[in-house]
This record gives sequence, C-alpha cells and structure tokens, in this order.
Amino acid sequence: MANKSKFQAIKGTRDLLPPETALWNQVEQTAREVFATFHFGEIRPPIFESTELFARAVGGDTDIIGKEMYTFIDRSEKIQEPPNLAAFDRFIEDVRKALESGTIPNTTGNQLLFERMEDKWREMESLRSSTESQPIEGFYENVHQLFLLKDSLQLGTEISLRPEATASVCRAYIEHSMQQLPQPVKLYYIGPMFRRERPQKGRYRQFYQIGAEVLGGQDAPAIDAEVIEMLMTFFDKLNLKGLELDINSIGHNAPNCRPAYVEKLREALVQVKDKLGADSQRRIDTNPLRVLDSKLDFEQPIIATLPKIADHLCDECKRHYEAVKTQLQLRGVFYRENWRLVRGLDYYMRTTFEITAKGLGSQNAVCGGGRYDGLVELLGGPPTKGIGFAIGEDRLILSLQEQAREAAVAQGTATGATNHSPLTAKQPPLIFIAWMGHNTYATAVRAAKDLRNAGFPVEVPPTELKFGKALGQADKLGAQFALILGENEVSEGMWTLKNLSDGAQVKLPEPELIDHLRNLGSTQRL
Repeated sequence: MANKSKFQAIKGTRDLLPPETALWNQVEQTAREVFATFHFGEIRPPIFESTELFARAVGGDTDIIGKEMYTFIDRSEKIQEPPNLAAFDRFIEDVRKALESGTIPNTTGNQLLFERMEDKWREMESLRSSTESQPIEGFYENVHQLFLLKDSLQLGTEISLRPEATASVCRAYIEHSMQQLPQPVKLYYIGPMFRRERPQKGRYRQFYQIGAEVLGGQDAPAIDAEVIEMLMTFFDKLNLKGLELDINSIGHNAPNCRPAYVEKLREALVQVKDKLGADSQRRIDTNPLRVLDSKLDFEQPIIATLPKIADHLCDECKRHYEAVKTQLQLRGVFYRENWRLVRGLDYYMRTTFEITAKGLGSQNAVCGGGRYDGLVELLGGPPTKGIGFAIGEDRLILSLQEQAREAAVAQGTATGATNHSPLTAKQPPLIFIAWMGHNTYATAVRAAKDLRNAGFPVEVPPTELKFGKALGQADKLGAQFALILGENEVSEGMWTLKNLSDGAQVKLPEPELIDHLRNLGSTQRL
C-alpha cells in the first residue's frame, strides 16, 4: 500500500479552532464597537500589493523587505512565449511594446536583459544567414543562452503578501482621492499579515493585526492623544491587566532637529563601537537610531550613556510633545516616557508610542504606533498628516489567555483555562435539544429556529438518541441546558428544561421558554 502523505500546517502558521475563535471574534467585535465610537470606519485592503509599495513605506534596506516578505511575480499579463527559435523575433517585439507600455515592469534589470537578448538574437541571425543554414560550432549553445535570457526577464509585476497594512491604507487614501473628503479620514482594519521570520512565542509567519490610521487634517497634539485614548479604551473594554504605555517624541527631519541628534548619536556610538555587537556596529553607519532598540544585555549599560533625543528636539517639536502629554493627562491616560522608543525611517516624526502587556515574555509589546506625516507624500500623494497604530492580535489573545489562566489558578479552577478569557463568559449558553419519538422532531426543529433567532446557540441531533445518550452528548459538547422534548412534552405543550450543571429541571409552556432563559441570564452568569 502506498504511503499516504501527512499534511500539516506550514511552519509558522497554525489553525485557530473553537472555542478559541470565539475569543478572537469578541476581541475583534470589541475593536469595531470602540473604534466606531471614535468615528472610525473599516477599510479592507487587499492581501497583496506591489512590492514597490512596501519597499518605499517600510524601507528597502530593512530586514522586512530584504528577508521576510513573501514575494512572487504576477504573470497575469503573460506575454506569449516563443515555442521555438523561429518565433523569437515576434517575442522580442512583444517584449519591446510591453516595456514601453508598462505592461511588464520597465526596470533597469529588465531593460539590460532585453538589450542583451536583442543583441544575442541579432548575432545569431547574422551567423545563421552567413552559414547557409548549416549550424556553426557553438550555435546551439547560443540558442541556450538566448532562452536563458528570456527566462530571466520579469514578465509581470512583482507583488508581495502584505507584511503590514499602513502602506496599503495610505495607497487607498491616494487612489480613491480621500483627501477630498472631510478631513481627517479615520480608518481601521483587521486582518492577516505575512512575514517569513523565525516563529516564536506570540509571533507567526501568518499573523493578525488590528490597526487604525488618521490621515489628513492637522497634526494637532489632541489627535495624537485621542488615538492613544482610543487604544487604552479598547484594552480597558477587554479587561486586559498589566498594561504599560510608553511614549516619546523623535522630532522631525529638519536640520536643527532629528538629523542633528542622529549625528551626535553616531559620534557617541563610534566612541564605543568596539564594545557593541555586530548588528549595532553595522547600524552606526546605516541607521544609528536602531541601536537604541537593541535587546542585548551587554549593550544596555552602554546605551544608557548615549545622548537622549528629548535634549535635542527643536522648539516646535518640544512644544508639540509637551502638548501631547498635557492632552493625555486631560484624558486620564497614564504613561511613562521612554527616550529609547524610536522609529528608523525619515517620514516618522514626533509622537511615537508602544504598549506592553503581561504573559508575553521578553517580547512583550502588544501594540506600537506613531506619527508619519511624510508617508502619503512618499507614496505619490499630496502632503498629508498621518498617525496610526497596529495591535498584534496574536499577542493580545495570548496575553488575555495568560491572564485568564492566572485567574483560574488563583481560584483553583485551572482546568480548561488555556482557551478562555473573562470575555467568553458573555457568550449565551449552548442548548441541546433532546428529542425522542419520530413525531417530536418537527417540534424540535421549530424550537431550535426560535431559540437561534433569539440569539442562543442550539444543537439538534440529526437522529433520535436515547435519553441517557442524548444527555451524555450534551455534556460532551459543553451544553449548559438540555431542552427535553418527548411525546408527552409535545402533546401537553409543557417543555422540560434541564440545567446540566446542577440537574435542576423546570416545566414551562413553549411561549415562556425564551423569556425564562433570558431571565436566568439577568440573574446569574450563563
């Protein structure tokens, strides 16, 4: 017998299963409800975009672009490839037109390959005509080289699965002329992102983010503070404990502000270069601000002595930062200042923030955000103010589960705590309809329909079960109630509702069933 393949989820991905998905749904619904109260609307950008979009937005020399994106060539605009050498002249002409029209990428690489391919074709045509159809030595090697050049052409747009969503939202803002709408435009998104990085606790190659962006209008400090206030309101609604909000200002790209600080930082780093790790040594030249992100233990005492950006902000950025802090205090948002909280790209400016949570180990950031007033312009749009954040939903869920586990241990009920949080208690109870007798099935179906319309989850066995087996199945499914419908219950119009947690039973007329269940919900935790 042939061996059967054992298919498993790709490394760095996983299946989200019930009952855990109920927690995910409630987290996302809470986000939608909270964000709507701050007048944000949902946007759903594509899963993949032009690679160039992310290269501009995230930075072409970052690890995300260089190592972590899932990138491929979109061959939807495929040119008819030559079946043989005789058709190659037509292929060359098609490529020429496609490059000129932009149907295929008119990149430097494609231009060079096309020129080499065209030269090789001319050379072969000349050789072939001069030998009176008798192939000369090396002719077929030249044919091989010609087809290799053809295969190296990028005959389609390079696209990537999105590693983040801010670039997509900004692209949509430009493409749909949202600058003509009342400003600012407030948008949020929920969905999967993709990065080919080393999987670890709370990090996956397909991961999920909840994020929001405010585009257009002013860069008033009140906007920054309100975005942070919305975030903290969301976490408060989730009853997430142990949060810490870090804020900082990284100034802006004027000569008397961040660039001047970066040079002072670089000079200080050069003095201690021999004491730093390889990554930090490299970043002295490429991006000194990234050294401040280092998590290496031996580098921490060195970093503590480096110049602080707060001491080198221009007057305008200092006023903006002080105003943001005042606005946060006005809203009752507690924070701590973290001078090491930076962003490495030029379009990031002024306010930057990060939120950490318990239960995530050393990689404990659950949300990051900041102001990026130059990004829309960098992507080809008009000068546009912008600020936003992204929540790592995988990490958020993990923190909620860890919090629930700790609470369960404290109460002595640790069993089953892994997949539950305080949020799951809000779910209506599952009702199992135990019907017995062929004539009761239609009543069971009608009862299930009414209960479901009232918002209760219901399980109806498709075939008749004996009473004991029905209750056993209800218990396995985690039902809290069994609605018992036998011949007598149906004929008398008095239905039996059994509480499976304590065995208590009550008989009641059909019209009173839903109200009874709702009353139970108002007096006890269902």
